[in-house]
Amino acid sequence: MAGAAEATRGEVRVFAEYDRDFEEETDVVVVGSGPCGAVVAHQLAQAGRRVVLLEEGPPFIPSEFELEGSKSMSRTMREGGLRSTRGSILPTMQAIALGGGSLVNSAICVRPPEAVFQRWATGFDLEITNRETLDRHYDEVADFLGIAPTPEEVQGRRNTLFRDGCDALGYGSEPIARNVRNCRGSGECFTGCRNRAKQSMDISYIPAAIRHGARVLTSVQVQEVLREGSRVTGVTGRVAEPFSGRLGHRFTVRAKTVVLAAGCMATPVLLQRSGNLANRSGQVGENLQFHPGVAIAGFFPEPTTPQFGATQGYQSLHFLDEGFKLETLWAPPAVMAVRMPGFGHPLQEIFADFPNMAVWDAIASTHKSLGRVRARRGTLDPALTWHMHPDDVPILKRALFVLTEIYFAAGATKVTPGVNGVPEILYSRDEADVLLNHPIQASDLVCGGNHAFCTTRMHGDPARGVVDEYGRCHDFDNLYIADTGIFPQCPSVNPMFTGMALAHRQAEAILDRT
Repeated sequence: MAGAAEATRGEVRVFAEYDRDFEEETDVVVVGSGPCGAVVAHQLAQAGRRVVLLEEGPPFIPSEFELEGSKSMSRTMREGGLRSTRGSILPTMQAIALGGGSLVNSAICVRPPEAVFQRWATGFDLEITNRETLDRHYDEVADFLGIAPTPEEVQGRRNTLFRDGCDALGYGSEPIARNVRNCRGSGECFTGCRNRAKQSMDISYIPAAIRHGARVLTSVQVQEVLREGSRVTGVTGRVAEPFSGRLGHRFTVRAKTVVLAAGCMATPVLLQRSGNLANRSGQVGENLQFHPGVAIAGFFPEPTTPQFGATQGYQSLHFLDEGFKLETLWAPPAVMAVRMPGFGHPLQEIFADFPNMAVWDAIASTHKSLGRVRARRGTLDPALTWHMHPDDVPILKRALFVLTEIYFAAGATKVTPGVNGVPEILYSRDEADVLLNHPIQASDLVCGGNHAFCTTRMHGDPARGVVDEYGRCHDFDNLYIADTGIFPQCPSVNPMFTGMALAHRQAEAILDRT
């Protein structure tokens, strides 16, 4: 190890502490500190393994959170929050911070129904990836993070109106289970929880891993996985200055086991940059799937006080068999504005109605809509291509219609569907029929996709997938992937909880093999 850059057991190192090139040696190196990587690092450190956890982004404390949406995204999101796919344009956000996406997501923790795992098993030759075997891992993660349904006292009116509308139409709904403790309903999940109620990885699993001796290096960009013959031997890269991304000192971490948890976009790029590593199947970077999401704003005659309440407090799983999930939603007004119609005074008039507004969204399981991830020349940022399949568009059309139904059943006076070719504002349930009858195409929809998966998918056949059911790469005995890239298909519900349960199981498998 090298002088001042040396990391002792059980600590976090930040950018200012690197003053020269350095090397580390450990049992396990984990690349990426998001939900999956944090779980693996904690479980292995707790079992006595020497663990080094690497994160390209910096740690944040509440005083560093920016409430203004664009400023927050520029600090906590890759490519300033402006990353998007080519082909069908789909904005997508990935975090760059200690704790990964858990720092800025809505803390939603939902277990997929058994039907999802049955599809995975039959389509991808999987034998042990089902609710029966995974529920124990879900339970342990839930106990650690305090996952529980959002209580009534922090729902706020914009969440309970969704419940009321679902009740009026006979649609099932329920409070969303979230990894929070003592939530105050401040609605600031997107920009970082200043109350520290959200149990993001930087205040939950990562500190616990440090207490068990894990070493956490932030502001380090992994650029290559090292190999010797049929085994990987560690990773190498450069120190990266927060926010500017300027690269500095070089580092190498040598390890007996390497776990890539950089996310379903960064992990395949890293493998491609490492000599097309672990790609005997040809599936690295292929099969990119999203949950494309659509959102509608509704306006009510009485104030909804939308700034108060859990960011996403209510959901409906009623339509999972039809391919979509419904949720309530909130984000900073500047972020919401991109979904609002009009410019200038018309947009200003809509902003004047914000105190009476609620925003609800749908995420869709679009199994036919696929893309790919490729290394972009001269950078580790990915080049993303994705196409919305015409057969998947009706799922989103139906979801928009159902959301509009729920708004008017809850008492809304108007909604803004945000669909090209239909009226900018709908004033009644009858007018909503246009969402079903108009020939809407993919390009007419305003979509976003922050749930992404499948780019290093698990498959029982090494010729058709990158990893096995324990996340171990088919091509290497000591290389694992622990992020949503290993999902064989989209999970129909928010992916974080399933990723963490799989990571928990992977940690046990690594312990059994080392």
